[in-house]
Amino acid sequence: MAAMLIGRAFKSARNSNLAVRARSFCTTSAARQPDSETQPSESSSSSSSFTFEKGNEKPILVKAPNTRRNNESDSVTMPTSFMTGSIVGKRFYKKVTTREADDGNGWTVMLDYRTLKTPSKRPLKLRSLALAKAIAAEWEYQLTEGIRPFTMPLMRLACTALERVPLTRSKIIEHLSRKLHQDLVFFRAPEDNDLTTDVHEIQVERIDPLLEWVESEFGIKPNLYSSIFGGKQDDKLVKAVEDLLKKTNDGELASIDALQASAHSIVIALGIFCGKLQIDDAIKLIRLEEDLQVDKWGLVEGGHDIDIADLKVQISSATVFLALSREN
Repeated sequence: MAAMLIGRAFKSARNSNLAVRARSFCTTSAARQPDSETQPSESSSSSSSFTFEKGNEKPILVKAPNTRRNNESDSVTMPTSFMTGSIVGKRFYKKVTTREADDGNGWTVMLDYRTLKTPSKRPLKLRSLALAKAIAAEWEYQLTEGIRPFTMPLMRLACTALERVPLTRSKIIEHLSRKLHQDLVFFRAPEDNDLTTDVHEIQVERIDPLLEWVESEFGIKPNLYSSIFGGKQDDKLVKAVEDLLKKTNDGELASIDALQASAHSIVIALGIFCGKLQIDDAIKLIRLEEDLQVDKWGLVEGGHDIDIADLKVQISSATVFLALSREN
């Protein structure tokens, strides 16, 4: 019985004390920023702390908690699914900026205060400020509902150049050299067939200037063929292409690889790389035969138009990445 009475007494006293403190705090008549002389440690964060005081009572300093938790990381790593084009989650950042890398060699992208990293947790260190700003723009235009990697071709190419190319450079060059034997521009439709005469004529008109450039650039005349399975090119031409590819940096090689995959032509990719072809010229050569069919039979909505739009994105993004990878 005595214990119960004592407990009630303590509880009553504690509630009374809390009420007094609450009234004292609520009846505060002035709020001012901390004095820089008496509180120098708080002067740098005046926007998040205030001092409440009343008359001769002792001031009470109230400081806002740090919005950044101790367990939050100062970097953000993209998941492996980023490279497959899958939606990787909702947008978790508000501001996208760029800054110089910590070692002063290159540029990085910041999502709020986090440094952007590749799927293998390597810092996304870019060769030029222009490329960093272009990739930052891709992140800036992501929607709140989800981050869509298929809308960020420059980011994907950057990850390829930083992760895949250094590890598989020799295999990429070997693969591209083999594709020379099956290049799109070396195929020539039969001239003596009524069904392919118009195709042959337009190939001569539009592709022959590119073939002449190949001969003048590498010193070897390429062989033409009419088989859809390709043909055999001179070993000297293959060697000359390999030597050119070996001189590229990782960003350039990633761009050439992407261009070849979209164009089905290493010659068109090298034409863009060497400045012989512009984006529109390359797209016209890639779609040469198919555009003839569209002119003859009509465009299939939801098919041809989507293919054209996708090709423009792939060729344009790889060409832009190529140009920005060369700037310092």
